[in-house]
Amino acid sequence: MFRRYLTVTKPGIIMGNLISVAGGFLLASRGEIDILLMTATLLGLSLVVASGCAINNCIDRDIDAKMQRTRTRVTVTGEMSAKAAFWHGIVLGVAGFSLLVAYTNPTAVFFAALGYVVYVGLYSLYMKRNSVYGTLVGSLSGAVPPVVGYCAVSAQFDTAAAILLVMFSLWQMPHSYAIAIFRFKDYEAANIPVLPVAEGIGKAKHHIVLYIAVFALVTLLLPISGYTGLGFMAVACTTSFWWLLMALRGYRSDIDVNGWARQVFGFSILNITVLSIAMAVDYHDTATSLFAIAL
Repeated sequence: MFRRYLTVTKPGIIMGNLISVAGGFLLASRGEIDILLMTATLLGLSLVVASGCAINNCIDRDIDAKMQRTRTRVTVTGEMSAKAAFWHGIVLGVAGFSLLVAYTNPTAVFFAALGYVVYVGLYSLYMKRNSVYGTLVGSLSGAVPPVVGYCAVSAQFDTAAAILLVMFSLWQMPHSYAIAIFRFKDYEAANIPVLPVAEGIGKAKHHIVLYIAVFALVTLLLPISGYTGLGFMAVACTTSFWWLLMALRGYRSDIDVNGWARQVFGFSILNITVLSIAMAVDYHDTATSLFAIAL
């Protein structure tokens, strides 16, 4: 019984978000870590993400049944009813937002709520099924966790928070397009208009390269603005350049497209994990930085 209540929350997504939340939190903390606040932020946002995933499984059960990757989900097999998954999600959401309200601040709560509404409402209910721009809209919700972590400490949406939001939104795009390429048949069978299905794999390759290039430039804004140091800059340059080279290999005529897309996807996870760790440990005091101007 416990297994179905866990799997419906997509634990892999929760774990990935935990790393980015912690990265944002530690970047803002600059070595002065409030353990209680950090625990409440990590747990609260994890519950909010779990809630969104559970309700997303309710919404997507018809298209999940058409996809090889998702047809064994508990909401598809009948192991867990849609009603049970929905109320499980509601309970998790109430618990998560309660923690954030009690221990963080209105700015952090606002961004957590923004990400939740975009993912559950705008993306899951409409954009995913009806527009090629669904991935772009969904990327906003995926970029929220590090911003919540940062704002939980700073209590304001400043330049660093804006950089994190743009940086993680940009990262989502090649990550998601790579999945859509090596899961092309699944998305086609479910009639989901992701870019590779709607406009072709060739165009998706162009977008992957473009988004990685812009992502690489945006990551450099953290050290340029004085929020991180040369260590982060070195890591960002190395990982982003390698990711871009990997993406460019997709233009080779003899490339195995599915294998290439899996590599781009796999490295995207490694890249964002390494960057989250780097910004957590190579923080800088921006008090005297000429570039650290609050929005």
